[in-house]
Amino acid sequence: ARLRFEGSAGQSFGAFVTHGVELELVGEANDYVGKGMGGGTIVVRPPANDASVVQGSAAGSPVLAGNTCLYGATGGELFVAGSVGERFAVRNSGALAIVEGVGDHCCEYMTGGTVVVLGRVGSNLGAGMTGGQAFVWDPEAERLMSRINTDLVEAIRPEPDALVELRWLVERHVERTESLRGAELLKVWDQATEQLWHILPRERVRRIEGGAARQVSAL
Repeated sequence: ARLRFEGSAGQSFGAFVTHGVELELVGEANDYVGKGMGGGTIVVRPPANDASVVQGSAAGSPVLAGNTCLYGATGGELFVAGSVGERFAVRNSGALAIVEGVGDHCCEYMTGGTVVVLGRVGSNLGAGMTGGQAFVWDPEAERLMSRINTDLVEAIRPEPDALVELRWLVERHVERTESLRGAELLKVWDQATEQLWHILPRERVRRIEGGAARQVSAL
C-alpha cells in the first residue's frame, strides 16, 4: 500500500506502520511520527515551491516534524527532508532514520538501528544509548563534541566502510525526498569527510580501535 498526503498531519502520523506500507507526506507533521513502527517507509518533505526549502539548503532545514518521533520503533525507514524536534528516536531498536536537524536528547536509550542527522543536533545526544549507531554531518568544527552524552557513547571519525554506508544512505535520502541539503553534501563529499562523525557505544568503539591496532601490527 502506498499513500500520499498533503498538508499538516496531527499526532502520531505513521504510528505502528508495518512491512509493505509506504506513507509520503508533502507538508509537516506533529509529534510522534513513526511511533512504534516495525517496518515500511515514511517520507516527509516540504512542497517544492516552499521558500524554506531553498533557504534550508544553506541555513539549516525547515522544521517538518515535532517531538519524540520514532519512539520505540523496531524497524522500517523514516526520511525527513527537514529538522525534527526533541527526543528523536528514543528507544529505537531497529529503524533507519535520516533527518536534517534534531533537538535535545536525540537517540536517548537507543538499542539498535541507524540515525543520520544532516545538520545541527541539540544537547545530550546518545544519553543511555547502548546499541545502534548515529552519523552526524556538522560543518562547524568540534561543535558536536560538546553536545554528546559521553557516559555510554563516543564520537569518532567514520572508518572507510562506515563512510561507504553513510554515502549510500544519503543518496537514498536524496532519492526519496529530493533533499537539497543531502544533495549539497554529496557535491562536497570528499571535502566533507572531516565534518562527519560516527556516534557509537563505547564498547563498539573499543572493538574498532582494537581491530585497527591488529591490522597495524600485522603490517
